Amino acid sequence: MASITRSAGRAPDFDPARLANPATAKLHAYDPGHDLPVLRARFGRAIAELGSNENPLGPSPRALKAMRDALPEAFRYPDPRGSALKLALSEQLGVGTERIALGNGSHELLILLAQCFADPKHSIVYSQYGFAVFPIATAATGAQAVCVPALPRRHRSAPLGHDLVAMARAVRRNTRIVYLANPNNPTGTWFDDAALEEFLGAIPDDVLVVVDEAYHEYVEARGLTTALAFAGRFPNLIVSRTFSKAYGLAGMRVGYFVAHPGVVAVLERLRESFNVNSVALAGATAAVGDKVWLTKARAFNRAEREWLRGELLERGYRCLPSQTNFLLCALRSDAAKLERHLFDRGVIVRPMGGYGLPNCVRISIGSHEENVRLLQALP
Repeated sequence: MASITRSAGRAPDFDPARLANPATAKLHAYDPGHDLPVLRARFGRAIAELGSNENPLGPSPRALKAMRDALPEAFRYPDPRGSALKLALSEQLGVGTERIALGNGSHELLILLAQCFADPKHSIVYSQYGFAVFPIATAATGAQAVCVPALPRRHRSAPLGHDLVAMARAVRRNTRIVYLANPNNPTGTWFDDAALEEFLGAIPDDVLVVVDEAYHEYVEARGLTTALAFAGRFPNLIVSRTFSKAYGLAGMRVGYFVAHPGVVAVLERLRESFNVNSVALAGATAAVGDKVWLTKARAFNRAEREWLRGELLERGYRCLPSQTNFLLCALRSDAAKLERHLFDRGVIVRPMGGYGLPNCVRISIGSHEENVRLLQALP
């Protein structure tokens, strides 16, 4: 067999980026913000992490115990169907287990949906200032992006929020998916049940409508319950949720869809085998049953959010109303300067330039000590 050699002295001309398919070539990697693991190793508890919308109370004691108990069996593959978690969710939500799809965070499922149902022949509709994963999922499949301008800043009830009327009008004959977030990240804005019902009634049956309810557990606004209330009437409706926020399991990466059984069956064709690990499954299953801890987390967040917003308003910062565990604050200048000022003092917040909001900063609701530290660090 002839030997294979490379010409001596010839530098390898290898550019993997040129080999990427057209859809991937247009993508930019998701920006998670600062390298927090490195900062934790460097500064320890000397930093206040207010940039990732995590629950500062952490997981419930029940969830922690369940995860510890699951560790000895971590050498085994996890339940590929996530049966125990699906059953717990089924009982809590009043839906059949065949309507539930589990993911490695809702991020995975939002992209998986586009991979299963869209391609360059189809369009996907989402809102300006909507969740960052929506355009990523669209680009990942090469689908045609239809980004609908958000409501104007002067809008009375939902400045920078979804313009549902315009989004319904933007749906084309080739539209396959509409992505909504309620409440929305990063604006914290929301729309009520009546607005969603009207929107769903205007969308053709062959267009999948995703309502991402990542912050659902924090919601207390009048007129807003859950999109699940309409699932029986609109089979094209998909509700997305996560255990990363109120349940305090961001590090475990567990999310889920509630959808028509036929949609779930299609997702199962492409879903990664064993996509939710055994420790995460145990923690999430236990968390569903710990209603006392969830009530505590909600009450803590509500009190701290309203207190912090009042303090920021008194200091002249314009903060949008929120039904989440974060506040979006508008500045009179580029937010990068404030972000750097706070970073130098060990307070991590999230500038929103990547969302097209260069004069805004998103501030997570942290522990009371972290929130006080933020206020003390403000210029």
